[in-house]
Amino acid sequence: MSTSPSGKDGSANAATNQRLGLMLGLLVSAQFAVVVDYSIVQIALPTIRVDLGFSLSDLQWIVSAYGLTFAGFLLLSGRLSDIYGRKAIFLVGLLVFTFSSLSAGLSTSEATLIISRMVQGVGAAMASAAGLALITRIFAPLGRLNSALGIFTAVSSAGFTAGVLLGGVLTEALGWRWIFFVNVPVGLIAATLSYRILPTHAYDQTEKERIDLPGAISVTAGLMLLVYGLSEVGNGDLSTLTYVSFVLSALVLAGFIGLETRASTPILPLRFLRRRTIFFANAAALLTFGTTVPWIFLMTQYLQVLRSYAPLYAAAAIVPGSVVYFVLGGFAAPRLVRRFGAKPVLVFAMSALTVGLLLTSRVNLSSNYWTFILPTILVSAVGGALSLTASNIAALAGAQRGEEGVASGLINTSRQVGGPVGLALAISVVGLATNGLGLAAPSAEVVTAFQDGFVAAAVFAGVAVVSSLLLPKNKPTTVATVGAPGSTTVPPGVE
Repeated sequence: MSTSPSGKDGSANAATNQRLGLMLGLLVSAQFAVVVDYSIVQIALPTIRVDLGFSLSDLQWIVSAYGLTFAGFLLLSGRLSDIYGRKAIFLVGLLVFTFSSLSAGLSTSEATLIISRMVQGVGAAMASAAGLALITRIFAPLGRLNSALGIFTAVSSAGFTAGVLLGGVLTEALGWRWIFFVNVPVGLIAATLSYRILPTHAYDQTEKERIDLPGAISVTAGLMLLVYGLSEVGNGDLSTLTYVSFVLSALVLAGFIGLETRASTPILPLRFLRRRTIFFANAAALLTFGTTVPWIFLMTQYLQVLRSYAPLYAAAAIVPGSVVYFVLGGFAAPRLVRRFGAKPVLVFAMSALTVGLLLTSRVNLSSNYWTFILPTILVSAVGGALSLTASNIAALAGAQRGEEGVASGLINTSRQVGGPVGLALAISVVGLATNGLGLAAPSAEVVTAFQDGFVAAAVFAGVAVVSSLLLPKNKPTTVATVGAPGSTTVPPGVE
């Protein structure tokens, strides 16, 4: 029996669609792991603190080390993927992320865990930037980019929620080390399949000298010095070394700005920041993460340390907020921005986040979950979810044609910078309020200090309200967004 041409075409189309689906699944799985790693670690922090003897101020480095190296190397990774090949950088990023996850899980000291998290951030930046670049390169010529980005959005948003639950389950059932070990088999399988299945595109070998490695290193070092100084303040250390770290941070960051003004392909395009829309949208994004990261950090410590919630119950307590991020940030927020524009949505979002944090600052040792804690979580989550999406849209709306890659990479970097800096400031407030004792202080003092920390985060959100009000009023836009931490819309470095 012969096969008709239409049958052959149908079989070929089915095979092509199957292969495209597998490629998209591999690329999205890498982003899913990056997003999960952001939220999965939060629930395990109190257990890690006890096991490895972290102070509260030093504990923040488990979050900050990852976020700062992710931020510092994200735009550079996008550029590297353009020059050395997107598939190659994606595979290297996956392997770096995988083996640093193994190292983190095997850590027996503060130093080894923090260093492993730093390396994890570099691997995550490489895999995230190159993975999204591959999605654009593969699906845009086929006219399927919007569909692929829609799946990317949903999976990224789901990863944030899944990370919270997975963190609780793994920490309670197997121990905190498994929040890192789980990445190892997934990463190795994904890397093997990616090597065999993903296409290798031509890349530009004439621009290898234009990599802004000094910029990536200097901005990361400068921010780490700043966070170090703030963490030492939180530990009650006001010695000369602490002040020197602030001075060095200022000098290194000033040097970074100088490097960027002279670099032919800077990782931070300063010309972008001269545009009002770009500047204030990125400011709002930075301040949003500068608010939400300390909020999540302090809330998990409050639930597990001060209220004695088991990791799984703490995860369940926070999940409603994660669901709000998934539904509102991933689906409802883009529709609201299309109808009302980014500015009013962003102003409302940051106002809601400010109110949520101020309400949370009234928490005490006897606060009822259902009547007080859950409502504050939901209000804060509404503000955070709407802001995440609206700031992304506003930043991309301020980009001209051909600049989308740089604009999306820049706003993602702003978020990753904002989280560690906001967390360091909030923890330094807690440290000062407890005279450097942190969680070793009496519970009543720790609660009061946490209240001050929530107020500090609320101040960040309040400044973001002002930043949002200064945005120019644009027409509603239909820019596609990705509503999850650690995600972008158009790959960094792809223009």
